[in-house]
Amino acid sequence: MAIRDVKEFAHLSQEDVEALGREFDQIRSDIEESRGDSDAAYIRRIITVQRRLNVAARVMMFGSNRRELWWAGALTLGVAKILENMEIGHNVMHGEWDWMNDPEIHSSTWEWDNVCPADQWKHSHNYLHHTYTNVIGKDKDVGYEILRVRSDQPWHPYYLTQPVVNTLLMLAFEYGVSLHDLDIEGLRKMQLEDPEEFKRKLVAIGRKQARQIGKDYVLFPALTGPNFVPTATANFTANVIRNIWSYAIIFCGHFPDGAEVFTEEELENETQGEWYLRQLLGSANFTGNRLMHVMSGSLGYQIEHHLYPDLCSNRYPEIAVRVRALCEKYELPYTTGPFPRQFWQATRSIWRLSLPAKKLREANMRRQERGLPRQGAVHSTGSDAPSTPQVAPAPPSTPGTPGSAG
Repeated sequence: MAIRDVKEFAHLSQEDVEALGREFDQIRSDIEESRGDSDAAYIRRIITVQRRLNVAARVMMFGSNRRELWWAGALTLGVAKILENMEIGHNVMHGEWDWMNDPEIHSSTWEWDNVCPADQWKHSHNYLHHTYTNVIGKDKDVGYEILRVRSDQPWHPYYLTQPVVNTLLMLAFEYGVSLHDLDIEGLRKMQLEDPEEFKRKLVAIGRKQARQIGKDYVLFPALTGPNFVPTATANFTANVIRNIWSYAIIFCGHFPDGAEVFTEEELENETQGEWYLRQLLGSANFTGNRLMHVMSGSLGYQIEHHLYPDLCSNRYPEIAVRVRALCEKYELPYTTGPFPRQFWQATRSIWRLSLPAKKLREANMRRQERGLPRQGAVHSTGSDAPSTPQVAPAPPSTPGTPGSAG
């Protein structure tokens, strides 16, 4: 069983898949060869804008006892944090700007304004998620290990709490992400694969969280003197704004209708061309103007990001034109739609899948549609599962980042 056997790709011959892979490779080659001063100027300009917004917000906090300055400061700081996490931090840590050889804008040195340590994020996201995109049992981003997002996942009474858990995840999204690289499944079963590594990661998370909490709720509020409390609440509001926005953007790219999940069986002997096909079917875009895409870290082009996670984000619009042309040429799906619709579809699915109704029938129907044998549920097979030799194309690994940083 391979990814090319799913119904959306059944019309492709092996030669078609190989030819498609070469055409996707050509897009990468063309963009890499054309990177230059204008691209470098783009990211430096975004960083400058973000830092000015951050300073402006901190200045406004000195008058945070006044309602209008409280709101202005909180909203401006929220925008600054969104820019830093999405268009800057996320993309810099993907290695999109490593080709500049600028030590200040490099995946090996960037530490973002977030409670999740950068090195742990690069492993759980760059390597695990971008290599095993939407593969149940391999990709931790499928439900973030706490949500049931597809009927293929076995139901448990715990999932009845899913609407509440999902809301809490949205409000405290950075804290959920900070635990993402831990062996949560092993902890739950009291069978950690590597207790020492778990302890090391947990200590690093604690240090990063303490640093962020100290900065947002002690240092900067203290600088405003008598306005300590309103400044702290404004900072809290800015963090919640950033968390909600980041959650919404990420869930829109992975969980609306049309964004498919896969079984570990479908990774067997996966080629580079088939890896590209899996990224197409496992991701979804949303439409919007240029400002919308910048504020979303260019993840409105989630398909392009998953095909080329280490290419400059400002080039995704032109890459999208070529990707859509290939999808039309080879009659392949290209899932996109308005942001509100994509977000509603993702949220509706999370609510619906909290219930056990029809879970076995739905799972078996999905498996039969994909050409897989019927069974009660799809379970992770852990280390015995088939693995894929394909990984997201990426810059060389950096210290503290296991595997490829895709």
